[in-house]
Amino acid sequence: MTEKTVTVSNRAGVHARPSALIVQETKNFKCSIHFERGRDRINAKSIMGVITLGASYGTVINIVAEGEGEEEAVKIIADLFESKFFEDEETLVP
Repeated sequence: MTEKTVTVSNRAGVHARPSALIVQETKNFKCSIHFERGRDRINAKSIMGVITLGASYGTVINIVAEGEGEEEAVKIIADLFESKFFEDEETLVP
């Protein structure tokens, strides 16, 4: 099992577009991938699960993967969070 804790750093949080990017990436892996936030644990391969997690700016999420390719999966998903999902922060309305 591989785990990594990330913080949502894009101002808009994990809305529909970032959720779609996450699911797009997770579908490429055979391992199970989950997000944990507090007591909630969701399947990161489910767009509805990712959206309903309600991860806004500053939310801390634990990425947990288990199975074939788990280390690479966690790295790629963590990189998405660190890249702020490629969103231009200057164009967002506060």
